[in-house]
Amino acid sequence: MRKSVVAIVGRPNVGKSTLFNRICRRRSAIVDFEEGVTRDRKYEEAEWAGHNFIIVDTGGIIPKSVNGIDKAVKFQAKVAIEESDLILFLVDTKVGTTDIDMEIARILSAYREKVILVANKTDNEKDELEIYDFLKLGFGYPHSIAAIQGRNMGNFLDELVKKIDFAPDPKDDEETIKVAIVGKPNVGKSSLINNLTGQQQTIVTDIPGTTRDSIDLHLKYHNQKITFIDTAGLRRKKSIKYGVEYFSTMRTIESINRADIVLLILDSLEEISNQDQKIVSYAARNYKDIIIVLNKWDLIKKNNATVGEYIKRIRSELKFVEFAPVIFVSALTGQRVRKILDLVLEVSEESRKRIPTSELNKFLERATIKFPPTHSSGKHTKVFFCTQIKVHPPTFVFFCNNPKNITIHYRRYLLNQLRDTFKFEGASIKTFFRGRKQDEI
Repeated sequence: MRKSVVAIVGRPNVGKSTLFNRICRRRSAIVDFEEGVTRDRKYEEAEWAGHNFIIVDTGGIIPKSVNGIDKAVKFQAKVAIEESDLILFLVDTKVGTTDIDMEIARILSAYREKVILVANKTDNEKDELEIYDFLKLGFGYPHSIAAIQGRNMGNFLDELVKKIDFAPDPKDDEETIKVAIVGKPNVGKSSLINNLTGQQQTIVTDIPGTTRDSIDLHLKYHNQKITFIDTAGLRRKKSIKYGVEYFSTMRTIESINRADIVLLILDSLEEISNQDQKIVSYAARNYKDIIIVLNKWDLIKKNNATVGEYIKRIRSELKFVEFAPVIFVSALTGQRVRKILDLVLEVSEESRKRIPTSELNKFLERATIKFPPTHSSGKHTKVFFCTQIKVHPPTFVFFCNNPKNITIHYRRYLLNQLRDTFKFEGASIKTFFRGRKQDEI
């Protein structure tokens, strides 16, 4: 049976993300004094007194707003309300009951049996006198807490877990492939993830940078679990202000660090930018498997040479990831989007491929006969044998008489020969050169 889901809802800036972080005990949601920072709904596992549940952070609801973002946030919050087992209706003791609180109360009245009213920012006993004002919302006496300081949190969580029917969560040993979706703002990352998962999981508008937090979305494809990490778009450093955008950028970096595979989303209508190069370079330096996705392919006028010209340009401008497969898609029409899932499985399999040492040494013999290692000093240089010590990333050790004499060009040659022989499409490869005395470079 699934874990119970607890959603936090309320108007903007009442402390929903602060409470979310307090409950899941990590700085997961972005917290800022600017209103409307959380836009999409965000999930984390939480535990209290031996009980495990899912906590959901939602954006601030402004029910009557006609703003596109506000309407999308309201939609996301309503999805969380529908799918949750318990709703934490959060209000602000410092401000008191507002018209927006009353409007949200009317929305939640249909779900009265699973609503808990929580008065946040109740910092002291004096503030306790103010919480009676919230009785007019119609959800009974509120639980008073201060999420920032942690005041009354223990008592509140004790009451929370009493209201949820818990069932043992079965152990699931299936591994999931973690895929980070990265790229500049407004290249269609959220549209792509919505198309892949088949539902409106993230907010999609034509405003660049709509997604700010990183969000994990799960699906199963050919009996393999895949977790998509939908990230905020990386902006150029000079355009990043300290605060929300800074933390969004750091969240994107963290998402790449967490991922097994990085999907770099490019816009077919735009040139490859320095920012695109920096994103994929960071992923390659951290030995992530990489797939390049060219989105908005439906908007390109094509002839028989178009695909070849685009691939040639990508290979020229992203030379350091020539191993990454390229797929042309349209998130808007769904063209070839499902093939991304096939490619994810293929790249994951390539990254976990193990080559027998006997085959590696046959490969090494052919490679060194074709192009023997040399050094400018004239010293004799010899590579004795090679073995694979790890998968994901595939990691190879070359044993030689003096690793310091193996030049950068020769290391690159052996890496390219490895790929020519054994493919490893999409997988980053690690190589080490070790001498007889175990010195390693």
